[in-house]
Amino acid sequence: MLIDGYDTLLLDLDGVVYLGAHAVPHAAESLERAQAAGARLAYVTNNASRTPAAIAAHLRELGVPATSEDVVTSAQAAARLIAERVPPGSPVLVVGGSGLRLAVRDQGLRPVTTADDAPVAVVQGIAPGLSYGLLSEGALAVRRGALFVASNGDSTMPTRRGELPGNGAMTRVIATATGVEPIYAGKPEPPLHRESMIRTGARRPLVVGDRLDTDIEGATNAGVDSLVVLTGVTQPLDLLTAPPHRRPTYIAQDLSALHEPYPEVRRGQCAGWRASFADGRLHLEGSGVRLDALRAACDAAWSAAADEDAVKPVLDRLT
Repeated sequence: MLIDGYDTLLLDLDGVVYLGAHAVPHAAESLERAQAAGARLAYVTNNASRTPAAIAAHLRELGVPATSEDVVTSAQAAARLIAERVPPGSPVLVVGGSGLRLAVRDQGLRPVTTADDAPVAVVQGIAPGLSYGLLSEGALAVRRGALFVASNGDSTMPTRRGELPGNGAMTRVIATATGVEPIYAGKPEPPLHRESMIRTGARRPLVVGDRLDTDIEGATNAGVDSLVVLTGVTQPLDLLTAPPHRRPTYIAQDLSALHEPYPEVRRGQCAGWRASFADGRLHLEGSGVRLDALRAACDAAWSAAADEDAVKPVLDRLT
C-alpha cells in the first residue's frame, strides 16, 4: 500500500480533507484507517485564521480523527520565526485573526493592534472581516521599521463557492503601501515544514496536498515525498505542465489512494496506458482507469518538459 513507506502524513486541509463545512469524499474513513495502521496524522495548513483547537474541533465534526496537537498552522510557523529574531515579550502587531494572536502569545510575545505600541514586528494572516484600519496600522508599523512577516503567500483559497482571495493577495496592501516585501512562513517556504517536523518528530513523512505551488513545491524544498490529490485546486493541465520543483511523487484522486498499491509508472507507461512525446506533441494510447492515463501522460510530458500547446491533444481523455 502507498502509505506503508511512511510514518507520518503531513496533510493539507482545504481541498484535501475538507472544502469549507464539508468533508472531501473518502477523507474521514481513509484517515481513520491510516491512524489505526500506526501512521501519525498532522494537519498542516497555510490558513492562519483559526486556532488549532478550533480546527481540530471542526475536523472531529466531520468524522476526521484530530486533536489540537495534531494541527500545525502557518500562524505557528510565523510566530516561531519572529520569536527567534526578537527578545521575549516583544510587542507584535497582529493583522489577522484569533489563530494568529494565539500563536504569537504561545511563543512568549505580546500581541498588539496599533502601531503606537511600537511593535518590533508585524505578522499578517487571512481572517474574515480583515479591516482597513488594521491593515493601516500594519503599514504604519512596517514604515517605522517593524519586521514584516506573513503567515503564507497563497493568492487564493478554495471553498465550495469557488476560489476566494487568500493571504498572499491581502499582503499586497501593506507591501504596496510600504515597498517592503514580507517574509513568508507558510508553504512552500521552509518554516512551516520545519514547524511540522519539530511538532511531529516525523522521520519518513509524506506531504499530501492539492496545490502544486504550495504543498508540492514545499515538499520538494524539504526533500521529502509528496502526494497530490485532485479534490482541490490542481487540474490535469497543471500537472502535465508542472516544472520540476512542482512535480509530485504520486498522483491520486483522493485520500483513499493511501490504502491502495501505487501502480508502476515507467517510461510513459502505467497500467494499460502508454504516453509518448513526438513531433512536438504528447500522444496517449491505451485503455483502463483514467487516472492511470494521467500518470502515464505526466511521466512522458515531464521527460520532455512539454508546454500547454503540446499536451492539449490528450486533455479530453484526461478530464
